[in-house]
Amino acid sequence: ITSLPSGVSGSSLVLLSTTTASSSATVDITSNIDSTYKEYIIKFINIHPATDGANLGVQFNASGGSGFNETLTTTIFRAYHQEDGGAASLDYVTGDDIAQGTTYMRLGQTGGDNDQHVSGTLHLFDPSSTTFVKHFISTTQSVINTVDTRETFCAGYVNTTTALTRIRFKFNSGNIDAGTFKLYGVS
Repeated sequence: ITSLPSGVSGSSLVLLSTTTASSSATVDITSNIDSTYKEYIIKFINIHPATDGANLGVQFNASGGSGFNETLTTTIFRAYHQEDGGAASLDYVTGDDIAQGTTYMRLGQTGGDNDQHVSGTLHLFDPSSTTFVKHFISTTQSVINTVDTRETFCAGYVNTTTALTRIRFKFNSGNIDAGTFKLYGVS
């Protein structure tokens, strides 16, 4: 394709913020999430935990809310393969689903060794809508403490029609030792 038909345009990513974690209990994205874009993408790169076997999670906060405790409904499946070839699987992880709960959605597990981390993307759709619930999807890749590679797929919705304005990432145990979070608007 050398050109697009009249009235059709491609989308592009607009970098809105970059946050670098360094022994951080949480990483909060508290600005630039507004009605400017209908889709936001957060790329998290080389997120390394201080604790072995930690799970990176995400929660949201509605405008005017007092904490990162919105009601979520989520689903998750993963593919993994052990480094030594001992086991591999593609499975639905029922224990990580959230059914109208306020816990953090698990994005991916990783180990604490120097060469282990989790990286991925989170897409948040129309967070400023005051009509619809807010849908999201996430894909992560990690090396975990049992020395296997794992790709995790998460999806769900935040069950509120109040605009979302903040996002928090944290491990279920220990600090975020290192890593970079980049927020993009999709134009």
